[in-house]
Amino acid sequence: MSRSARTALAVMVVMILSGVLVAATVAVRSATGQAVPQQAAEPAPPEGQTYTGVKDCASCHFKQYLAWKKTGHSKSFDLLPQQYQANPACLKCHTTGFGEPTGYKGPTDVNLQGTTCEVCHGPGSNHSEVCKGFGKEKLTPEQERIARDTIWLMIPKNVCVECHAVQGHGESQTPPELRTKQ
Repeated sequence: MSRSARTALAVMVVMILSGVLVAATVAVRSATGQAVPQQAAEPAPPEGQTYTGVKDCASCHFKQYLAWKKTGHSKSFDLLPQQYQANPACLKCHTTGFGEPTGYKGPTDVNLQGTTCEVCHGPGSNHSEVCKGFGKEKLTPEQERIARDTIWLMIPKNVCVECHAVQGHGESQTPPELRTKQ
C-alpha cells in the first residue's frame, strides 16, 4: 500500500472513530437523561514565554524525559544527514522552536535539537520559573493549579500534523533520497 493510500486510510479511520465517539456520547446522554460534562477550557499560559530546552524540562519531569529519550522524536535531529542540519525546511520539524525568536538557532542549541517537550506544550520559561519556587516536594492542589496554568497541557492545535501530514501540501518536503521505501 502506498504512503498516500495509508495516509488516506488513517484519516478515514480517525474520522470514523470520531463519529463513533460522538455517537457514543449522544447514546450515553440519551440513556441517562443527563448531559455528559464537558471539560472546562484550559486557560492560556502567560504570553511572552521563551523556550528553555529539554534539559530544563528534565530537571523536574525526569520520568517523562526518559520515556521521550526512547522515542523517534528525541532523535529527529540526529536522523538528519549533515548536509540537511542547516536546512530551514528540515529544521522546522526536526528541532524545537525553529523560526521563533527564542527557538532553535543552530548547532549550539543542543537542548532544542529534536522534537522536545516544548513542541507540544509550548515554551516553558514561566512554567520553569514558577515551579522552581515549589522545590521538590509534592505540590498542593493550589500549587498544581498554578503550575498547570503556566504551560499548555497540549497546545490547542494539531501540532502533529504540521510535520507528519503530507497531504496538506501534496508532496513530502523530505528529499527523495531520505524517504523510506514502504
